[in-house]
Formats: sequence, C-alpha cells, structure tokens
Amino acid sequence: MSTAETFSPAPEIDPYKLGRSHLAPSEAEIAAHATGRGEGGPASKWVIVGYGFWLFLVSDVILFSAFFAAQAVLQTATAGGPTGRELFDLRSVAVQTGVLLASSFTCGMAAVATDARSQLGTQLGLLITGLLGLAFLALEAKDFAAMFAAGAGPQRSAFLSSTFALVGCHGLHVSAGLLWLGTMMAQVLVKGFRPNILRRLLCFNLFWHFLDLIWVALFTVVYLVGVLR
Repeated sequence: MSTAETFSPAPEIDPYKLGRSHLAPSEAEIAAHATGRGEGGPASKWVIVGYGFWLFLVSDVILFSAFFAAQAVLQTATAGGPTGRELFDLRSVAVQTGVLLASSFTCGMAAVATDARSQLGTQLGLLITGLLGLAFLALEAKDFAAMFAAGAGPQRSAFLSSTFALVGCHGLHVSAGLLWLGTMMAQVLVKGFRPNILRRLLCFNLFWHFLDLIWVALFTVVYLVGVLR
C-alpha cells in the first residue's frame, strides 16, 4: 500500500443522507465512511470544521468574559454621573431580549427546513431571522441615542465606558452575523445544499445561538444588576 493510499482523506459526509438532523454524524457513522489508519481514519471535514468553530466560540467567550469582568468591577464607578437605575429602560431592553430570542427560534426553524432540504423554508427562516436581528439593532441604537442625548456617553464615566464597550461589542457581533446570514442566503439560493454549504449553515447556527446566550448574560449583568443596584 502506498503512502498516498494510507493517508487518503476521508470522503465528504452529508449527515442528511445518513438520516441525521443538522447536527454532526455519530462516531459510528464517521467510522463507517472514513478511510486511512486507525479504527475510524482521519476525521471528516464536518468534524474538523465543527471542532474548529467551537474553538473560535471559546475564544469569543474569553473576549466577552473580560468585558463582563470590567463591567462588574466598574458598576459603581459613575464619577458622580448617572447610574444604570437612571439610564436603563427595562421595558425597551425586555423587548430587545424578546426580539433576539425570537430570532434564535426562527434560526432553528431554518435549520429544520435545511434538514428537510426545503429551499423555501430555509430562505424564509433566515430572512425572518435577519429582520428580527435588524429590529434588535435598531432598538439598541435608539437606546444608545437616548443616552447620548442625556449626556451619558462613554466618556462620562468608567461605568458608561464599560457598558458601551460590552453592549457595543455584542452589537458588532450581531451586525457581523447579519452580513454572514445574507451571504448564506445567497449561497443556498445559488449553490443549493452542498456539503460545504451545510457546514457553513451549521457554523452560522452555532454563532447566532451563541449571541443569544451572551445577550441573556448581558441583560442580567448590565441591565438588571444596573437597575437594582
């Protein structure tokens, strides 16, 4: 057996053809389709891409952890300026939370449609997800504008600097996710449900749900604690 044959890469695995959902195939299914040395051979691209993207999300968790730590330390560093109790409108933030959680649901429904190979369902689910994401950003921008109008910009105090940095960082992630979502809609429309497109959709779903989890923590640490302190 030649070296090239020994280390031949694993073939593309489409989990939908294996009767699976949009999640990665099981170890038994991977082993049955892999080639090369070892019991299962080299990992498939599906596993490699998924693992690599989880590492990216872990790095993002570390980034947000630093911002959350700064926010916790600087909650009372208002320098005589307005506090969270005076600035934050929990009704507006609650609406933002509901909109973003709803977008997570529609993103999941798009994944279900992808599982069924429904072009219409996938596009509709992603479109609604994008519209809800835009609504979330618009509401967040409105709150930021009100804070600036009240003279409570990030330069006013360390508390506001950390608040704008944390909330703004999340908003930038949502903006990047919307650009990614639009790209995926175009790729699904033009290229269909190819294995590489399915892997990208998996990564996008992980990213979008991750942003929802970060927002729940942000809502608790920044807004609830800020109002109740």
